[in-house]
This record gives sequence, C-alpha cells and structure tokens, in this order.
Amino acid sequence: MRNLDELLAEGVKGRRVLVRADLNTPISYKPNDASRVTDDGRIRASLPTIEALRAAGAKVVICAHLGRPKGAPDPEFSLAPVARRLAELLKAPVAFAADTVGPDAQKVVSNLADGDVALIENVRFDARETSKDEKERAAFATELAALADVYVDDAFGAVHRAHASVYDVTRLVPSYAGYLVAREVQVLSSIVTDPARPFVVVLGGAKVSDKLAVISSLLPRVDKLLVGGGMCFTFLAAQGLSVGKSLLEEDMIDTCRTLLQDAGDKIVLPSDVVISDKIHHHAEGDVVPVADIPSDQMGLDIGPETVKTFATEIAQAKSLFWNGPMGVFEYAPFANGTRGVAEAIAACDGFTIVGGGDSAAAVRALNVEESAFDHISTGGGASLEFVEGKTLPGLSALDS
Repeated sequence: MRNLDELLAEGVKGRRVLVRADLNTPISYKPNDASRVTDDGRIRASLPTIEALRAAGAKVVICAHLGRPKGAPDPEFSLAPVARRLAELLKAPVAFAADTVGPDAQKVVSNLADGDVALIENVRFDARETSKDEKERAAFATELAALADVYVDDAFGAVHRAHASVYDVTRLVPSYAGYLVAREVQVLSSIVTDPARPFVVVLGGAKVSDKLAVISSLLPRVDKLLVGGGMCFTFLAAQGLSVGKSLLEEDMIDTCRTLLQDAGDKIVLPSDVVISDKIHHHAEGDVVPVADIPSDQMGLDIGPETVKTFATEIAQAKSLFWNGPMGVFEYAPFANGTRGVAEAIAACDGFTIVGGGDSAAAVRALNVEESAFDHISTGGGASLEFVEGKTLPGLSALDS
C-alpha cells in the first residue's frame, strides 16, 4: 500500500486531502455545561498525519464517525466537541461543517487555505455510510470524494468495516495509508509473522464467543495464553468447576473443554478471583480460590495470586499482545486485576502491544504510564481481526 511519505514526496501544497480519522471518543454531556471529550487518546493518535499534511501545505478535510447514530443527525453524536478538542491539540483553528457532504461542508472546504484544517460532521449521520447496498455506499463515497483531490486513511479502528468512507472512496481518488494505519500494520504484522519468543498473549473481556476465532488462530503460535475477564469462567466451567452467578456461556463449555484438551499446557487460567453479589463502586469484594465460588456470588476480577502468576509469565515474554480487561475495572473493587496485569506488561522488557478497545481505555483510566508500552493500538476489533488473520476491507482497498 502507498503511504503518507510517498504522498508528501509527490507534493500536497494546495491540494484537498480527505483524511479518514478515527475520532470515536467518549463525550461527556452535562446539564448546563458544554459537551467535552473525556478521553482524547484517539485524537492525539491522529495528530502526526494531520500535522504533516498541514506543514506540507495541504487543505486538510477530516471525516470520521462517532458512536452509532441511526443514519440521521443526532446532537448526542455530533463531532463538534471533537473539533474543539482537536483545535486545542493542534493549537490552530479547525473549521467545523455542520453537515457531512451538504452545503455547509462544501462551503467550509471551499474556504480552506493551504495548511488549514476542517472537520465535517459525523459520516454516520448519513445512512449510506454503513449501508449494505453497494450502490448506496458508492453514491455517498462519490459525494465525499468530491470534497477532495486525494484520500488518506488514518482510521485503523475502522479498517475492518466495508463502509463508504473507508472502502468505497478509495476507488474514486488516489489513496494512501496515514502514519497511524501504517504503524499499526507494521507492528501487528510482526507478531503475526515472526514474533520474538516467548510469545505471550493476555486475553480478557466478557465472552469466549467474541474471541474464539482469535484464540483458535493464536493457540498454535503462542507460548502462553493467559485468560482473564468474564471469559475465564466458561473455561473454568469446562474444567468441571462451579462458577456461581459468574458470566457463563454454557453453549461454549464444550468448545473450551476441547481447547484445554488440545493446548492445555499453553492456557493459563486464574487460580483465584474476586467475588461479590453485586457490581457497585462500594461493593465488598472477597477473594476466593476458583474452586470455592459460592452459588450466590459472581466472579468480577482475577485475584492477587493470579496476578502474580500472570506477572511471572509476562516477565518472561519477548513479545506480548494484550486485549481485554481482567475484570470490571470501571468499578474500584474490581480494578486491581487489570491494574496489576497492566503494570506487569508495562514493566516487561519484551515488545508489548496493547490491542486497543477496553484495554487501551483501562490503561488510561487506571493511570498506567502509556509510554511504558511499545504500542497501544487504536482499534480493538480491527487489531483482533488482523491478528486473527482476516482480510480487513479498509486495508485491502488501500492495497488495490
């Protein structure tokens, strides 16, 4: 795929460059208060590409999505707060278009001078962006492409979607990978093709079914697979243990049993967990061995002995991939497992990758130093599918 450096070498001064960015950030809406971005990690990740284009004299037109609006304008999902935060980070004005491809977007783009930046409104306000009808998507992509002379995809978090602003637009204008996308592909390719060993993968999150494909893909290649989060209880049940009211996918028990039989020496499960009868900021969390979970309690985090075991395996890793929290880290009584694992990965001397999504959010929420990780992916779902070996539409479009 062609990259941004190649585009810059060709020259972009005076050209309109449509940048598909991933600005899907959490927004706080408070009564009688302006909405604001509460986690600007993805905005910061987009800055190198935007700043490089600005410095080269491009007219930068950014498009992005936020949340899941139902194909129509919705103030709750407006990118206006993102435009304000982006302007603060760039230390430069960001013109904001109140529509996506309509009169305001056309006017804002036509008024750009060399080095200026504009952000158009949420592309998902137009139902054609995510339509399964190829003609509808192509029509929307044509209107997007009319705003630009060239296209740069810097939204790794969206490359696993065949959406108009990610896939179809590449057929209409010269297209390049931005710095963020190129870096993601480079880093994730390293663990897919030839990871330094020992290669350790840490998986958490709620459901085995959500990650079965990546587990099946990784097991032949990993040295150790550490399993935490809600998904660990289905594995524990597959060992014949009672998990009380913990999250359990009964239809996945046989699958987990097979995985344990085929690669049990690689899979490391919790030995203790934090239990409670409720999920609450002031809940009383007790630590018990996994064989002693009461029938009226649920496991909500890995316990301290498990953290020590996981940390020992993590310390030996030469390459490591982490995706998914170890517990319900949003609630203080159940955050220690995720924090302990995050700190162990941060201290690891090997090459460490945080696979985006909730893992990246946990790093920031728990105040673990981001610079201690070699790479924090901006795409949870995209990084998982890449590691799994799937063809991602946004990347294949850039390749072709």
